[in-house]
Amino acid sequence: MAGRRSQALDPMAGDRETAAMIHAKPDSDPPLLAVLKGDRRDPPPVWLMRQAGRYLPEYRALRAEKGGFLELVYDSDAAAEITLQPIRRFGMDGAILFSDILIVPHAMGQGLSFGVGEGPQLTPALGDGVLDGLEPQPLHFQKIYETVAKVRAQLPPAVTMLGFAGSPWTIATYMVAGHGSKDQAEARRLAYRDPAAFQALIDRIVAVTVDYLSGQIEAGAQAVQLFDSWAGSLAPAQFDRWVIAPTAEIVSQLMVRHGEVPIIGFPKGAGAKLAAYAAETGVDAVGLDETIDPEWADAMLPPDMPVQGNLDPLALIAGGEALTSSVARIRAAFDERPHVFNLGHGILPDAPIAHVEQLLEMLRRPL
Repeated sequence: MAGRRSQALDPMAGDRETAAMIHAKPDSDPPLLAVLKGDRRDPPPVWLMRQAGRYLPEYRALRAEKGGFLELVYDSDAAAEITLQPIRRFGMDGAILFSDILIVPHAMGQGLSFGVGEGPQLTPALGDGVLDGLEPQPLHFQKIYETVAKVRAQLPPAVTMLGFAGSPWTIATYMVAGHGSKDQAEARRLAYRDPAAFQALIDRIVAVTVDYLSGQIEAGAQAVQLFDSWAGSLAPAQFDRWVIAPTAEIVSQLMVRHGEVPIIGFPKGAGAKLAAYAAETGVDAVGLDETIDPEWADAMLPPDMPVQGNLDPLALIAGGEALTSSVARIRAAFDERPHVFNLGHGILPDAPIAHVEQLLEMLRRPL
């Protein structure tokens, strides 16, 4: 495969027989984990980003009982229950930890709140990128690790436990602005105006993220995903410095600690820069957003690299022929490579459960 394991084994792309032996997977690997390690399965394993959330009545009922979003995240029993809800209802091949990417800046000392009808707010906003004065709160991570352990203990053996974190660029955009934005202008301006200060912030996020993902793995996560939700807002040279380089550093450090745990990189909006991301970060698999042509991706990415995606969440809402034709095109494009079926971004709150069931029925039939 084209990710970090083959690079570590043979940077000169030499001994393929030895590589094949290293990538051999035990029969006990669940389907999703096997595909992330380079297997091809027909039908493909499936999970959906944000599959544990607002479109499920059981989630809405628990949230009404427990209170706000952050209260759910830090209640390990509730968070474990939410993580397991789509597994029980749909039989997904992966259970994605119920949490939020902004747990990292919260643990680094910024205040975090989720107002009703508003996006997340981080205080104070780090307009200058300087972390001085923030009081780290690493114990915030402990509840997340407890959630991972509780979920893993209850999962069927065939289901893969997935942890995650936000990628450094995306996390930095929230930390600098104090909130989300359409163009990430505050962070982009700081990166141009004072690259040294921005680099220091990115470096600190990298270090915390490595520890955080390592803790999730030690608690039971079998694979992890890096969400770079705002990767598409950067010019090519900035993308290289603030997306590719920090991701490569995280992957490199996690390889030393947990060499057999696959990492999925999801640089949303990367477009034509996706090929460089796949080649240079060392991730084991690449997530594709809905704007990526699957046939283009299959042609441009390394032929044995696992891919994940990339159904448009709105096609899922539409259902019917729009869903059927979209699924068929994606599956046909990736028929010859390891493929995890997923959405191109998170499932939307108004996604009909019947359409999710229709999707799974289609996916569980071999081509």
